[in-house]
Amino acid sequence: MNAYNSLWDNDIEKRRARLALLPAIVFVVLAWMAFVVDSAGVFARDFSCWGILPGVVDGLVGIIFSPFIHTSLSHLLSNTLPLLILIWFLFYFYSKIAFVAFICLWFSGGFLTWVIGRASYHVGASGLVFGLLFFLFFSGIFRKYIPLVAVSLIVAFIYGSTIWSIFPITEMVDTSISWEGHLSGAVSGLIFAIVFRKQGPQKPEVVWEEEEDD
Repeated sequence: MNAYNSLWDNDIEKRRARLALLPAIVFVVLAWMAFVVDSAGVFARDFSCWGILPGVVDGLVGIIFSPFIHTSLSHLLSNTLPLLILIWFLFYFYSKIAFVAFICLWFSGGFLTWVIGRASYHVGASGLVFGLLFFLFFSGIFRKYIPLVAVSLIVAFIYGSTIWSIFPITEMVDTSISWEGHLSGAVSGLIFAIVFRKQGPQKPEVVWEEEEDD
């Protein structure tokens, strides 16, 4: 019976893992489709005009569309794997709050970029990547639950070296990098890790059984 239960549990976990991967695949496919259409020049204007334009009311529409818009193949490639991994982690380990958390990270990061960004179009999914990165890292730390802390450490190990790009000095290295978008995503990730810390998976409570006296 135990062997049967073990096989059943493994089958359920495999299905959960496959289902959690679907949102990541869908998002990345849409980003690639947008890039192909934009590169082919199907429309008169390139898609960059649908990015976030800070301080301009019309630029708010970029909050919705900017994560799907990339200016070059290298730009898109640099975001593809992080999006696949981090969105999958979010929907697998935090399935009950994943959708709401994802939308919050997406829109809040975009809005903060609109507020603090320099006067140019900000495009790409990097801000969302940083939102996911910080959310996953701090969510595991706040919960103090070993499996989720392990996820935090994995995320930090893989992407920790990119943290420097949330600082203004990045503009001195490469003016095409939106450090404002990165910083906005990071701040959003931290904020919503705090907001959702009591929701979703939690560290199991330890219950001590008292021995009865004979």
